[in-house]
Amino acid sequence: MPALDPDLAGAYARDGVVCVRGVLDPEQIEQAVQGIRRVLDEPSSLAQVASASGDPGRFTEDFCRWTEVPEIADLAQQSRVPGIAAALMATDQVRFYHDHVLVKEGGTSQRTPWHQDQPYYNVDGRGISAWIPVDPVPVGACLEVLAGTHLGPWLMPRTFLAGKANWFPEGTLAELPDVDADRDAFDIKRYEMAPGDAIFFDFLAVHGAPGFPFSGRRRALSLRYLSDDVRHAPRRWRTSPPFEGLDRQLDAGSPMEHPLFPVVWPASA
Repeated sequence: MPALDPDLAGAYARDGVVCVRGVLDPEQIEQAVQGIRRVLDEPSSLAQVASASGDPGRFTEDFCRWTEVPEIADLAQQSRVPGIAAALMATDQVRFYHDHVLVKEGGTSQRTPWHQDQPYYNVDGRGISAWIPVDPVPVGACLEVLAGTHLGPWLMPRTFLAGKANWFPEGTLAELPDVDADRDAFDIKRYEMAPGDAIFFDFLAVHGAPGFPFSGRRRALSLRYLSDDVRHAPRRWRTSPPFEGLDRQLDAGSPMEHPLFPVVWPASA
């Protein structure tokens, strides 16, 4: 297991989120910049504009590009990130799950709504995301995570722009709290970040992000990992990302033993 500050490990167990400074070195930051540029220049079929048409800026996302973008593949598998993920989850083995590129241009007003990632995924078990900006991020534009919400329960997932409950019938899950109505009532973790810093957070942690009412842009690469207890959980709904046809290759309840989810920790596995 890689060495990690005990205070960070304890904070993660308690809060479900920590910020680790300087996870990527300058060469790796440039590698991430190049990978994100390639994603923006050559969007996949999963790419989407996640901001409204009248937004003065633009919020762009794309998923699962590592098999086509070598810069992302290398960072996902060969950087310090998977080792830190292993230490925080206290797991003997880590699989890479997927990558997610998120870019908010200067002036973007669209907020990323509060949500949990777990209900949108096709897995059950412990997972972790590493949210890594390649631009300086002021506190007012940073990803925000509600400490302690990684302990559950699942809360109602809704579509981001229309707020529709497409996955579970209305009333079957508790609603997300109205965080912005009384922000002081919550322990909101957010940070001023330099390029190459990383926020690690649990798949169940409630999180969101403001728009980007600044000049420049906020480019981030999110790398997502699975602990050794994760099992395949086909859903009745379209997951995000969808992994079309995986239910015909992996049985429900089976380990995620598939080329799409390589073991990245230990590094020699």
